[in-house]
Amino acid sequence: MKIKEIELFAINLPLIDPFIISYATYDSIQSIIVKMTTDDGIVGYGEAVPDEHITGETWESTFEVLKNKLAPAVIGLDPRQFEKLHDVMDHVVRPAPAAKAAIDIACFDIAGKSMNVPVYQLLGGRYHEKFPITHVLSIGAPEKMAEEAAKKMELGYTSFKMKVGTEVTTDVARIKAVRESVGEDIAIRVDVNQGWGNAATTLTALRKMEGLDIDWLEQPVLDNDFDGLVEIKAKSDVTLMIDEGLRSERDMRELIAKRAADKANIKLMKCGGIYPAMKLAVMAEMAGIECQIGSMVESSVGSAAGFHVAFSKKIMGSVELTGPIKFSKDIGDLKYDIPFIQLNEKPGLGIDVDENVLQELTAFSEKITE
Repeated sequence: MKIKEIELFAINLPLIDPFIISYATYDSIQSIIVKMTTDDGIVGYGEAVPDEHITGETWESTFEVLKNKLAPAVIGLDPRQFEKLHDVMDHVVRPAPAAKAAIDIACFDIAGKSMNVPVYQLLGGRYHEKFPITHVLSIGAPEKMAEEAAKKMELGYTSFKMKVGTEVTTDVARIKAVRESVGEDIAIRVDVNQGWGNAATTLTALRKMEGLDIDWLEQPVLDNDFDGLVEIKAKSDVTLMIDEGLRSERDMRELIAKRAADKANIKLMKCGGIYPAMKLAVMAEMAGIECQIGSMVESSVGSAAGFHVAFSKKIMGSVELTGPIKFSKDIGDLKYDIPFIQLNEKPGLGIDVDENVLQELTAFSEKITE
């Protein structure tokens, strides 16, 4: 089996509500869909959702890297040879993780379809039966975030991820308002997206947050500040999760060596796809660090890929792949049973892509052949 053709679609996924985090506001999500076809007619789909603040890639640069470098390099290769595929891609361009993830995911989709098994069967088989979905609260006024949380509780949500990372006093007011709104039995996770900058500011915030009983604090300091995370751990009893600081095996080695965080947020777009994500998960498992599969707000294609990784590994304690329920229009049909996600048993990713919607959302496209 050989990769014969790759089509690229740069799309805009429309959001129901703006997605607001510490460093950006999004009215839509810019994504690149890869449609890969083999010489025996099997079609697989992959996705890249780059973020210049995290992966160093833009929508436009990712499209060009795929068009001019990665797609030509993998044409003619066997899509089931994941180690070789990544070695070839790593020699062509570094790091470009979101672009590589799109190729990787499409190859796994093809491999599963060729063997008539879901992708999770290629990753060691299914371990988890279902995961609860955490609702993500975008940055807003304290009362607005509290009101949204109360409404989502009525739908059955039992955990919330709060986006903060502006000014400490205002952020703490947001957390207090949500805690008062949802009561003591609901899990609240606080994601700063690097917004507090350093350990000193974070420790000030934590003193103000005493008694609010947060589940964990995610990436409060700059992405390269592993020592800042170590200081926070030494001076507080908060559970820390690393996100933007964890992209590669090198980052995971530093995390393990310094015990800089209690939890690791693995995202396919940060590390290069399913195959590298599994490597990170195994490294974390050996060190006893619980993992989460996180989201760059992907469509059903990228979200399904993340779920297959999460469902196959015991070390995965949570998932935050909620892109498809944030979009007013999606190219795929990933099903949520709010507040849970339960994967189907279809081959590959298990996603049917609506080609009409794909064309409708496409801003520009390209086809690469042998």
